Amino acid sequence: MSKPFVAILMGSDADLPEVEAAIDVLRTLNVHCEVRVHSAHRTPDATHRYVKDADFRGCAAFICCAGMAAHLAGVVASLTIKPVIGVPIDTGPLDGLDALLSTAQMPGGIPVATVAIGEAGAQNAAYLACQIIALGDADLAERLKADRRASAEDVLARNAILQKKLGA
Repeated sequence: MSKPFVAILMGSDADLPEVEAAIDVLRTLNVHCEVRVHSAHRTPDATHRYVKDADFRGCAAFICCAGMAAHLAGVVASLTIKPVIGVPIDTGPLDGLDALLSTAQMPGGIPVATVAIGEAGAQNAAYLACQIIALGDADLAERLKADRRASAEDVLARNAILQKKLGA
């Protein structure tokens, strides 16, 4: 079996600007990902085939990004027992609230971990997928810890610059 990877599915290629945040995190942490456009409504057969194939090839987690009705994560969760992380995309007249509710309101027994709407959600979905994989990968766990330390150091450095600017 090949090395575990994360499958990122988006309902439309228009979602790519938000999805890029997830791709960037995975690349930074050296976790392979596949990115595909699949629609729960328009391409159900292709979505089914891809999920089953990715499962067979060693997909460790699925990230599903969709707006409006946002059924993609639920459909994927119905096809696999691997973790599914739903990212509501802020499209449509409700700015992603409809997608958030659709993604979060799953029936018992078919869980979808749901993160924030949009780019921050995509970024956190990638981190969550990495944390899941890191349960069995000590090297990835160390990369996650280093990333967290670097983030904290960046905040402290920005604070020091602010304090200097304010004359504090």
